[in-house]
Amino acid sequence: MPRKTRRTRLSIWYRIGYRIRYSVLHVLGPAQLGESNDPHERLRRERARKVAALARVEDAGA
Repeated sequence: MPRKTRRTRLSIWYRIGYRIRYSVLHVLGPAQLGESNDPHERLRRERARKVAALARVEDAGA
């Protein structure tokens, strides 16, 4: 597996913020909700979009 370059990784500040938000939602967030309005799922989808966008940039540069 090729090593990820700095350009293709999420920033350390984004990753720290993601973990903090996820943890706070886990402890203080609402009860279980449907997948369409669940804050945990919304965070996961947001992160997946960012990772996919970075993968597209990497593929376009290669």
